[in-house]
Amino acid sequence: MKVLVNNYLYEMGRKEYKGVLKVASKQIQCGIYAVEKDGFCELRKDTFDSKEELKKAVAEYA
Repeated sequence: MKVLVNNYLYEMGRKEYKGVLKVASKQIQCGIYAVEKDGFCELRKDTFDSKEELKKAVAEYA
């Protein structure tokens, strides 16, 4: 699994990756903390004030 964090690329196993996602999810209560596609993940820190704003941003990614 390749993970992009602040313009640095890291390669790690699935188990390590799941641990990173668990930590990231605890840091952001209402927001997007990761975007994953085809074995590549970009960690983000997009926070929103409401659930509606979050849903709109998720829809834009999809």
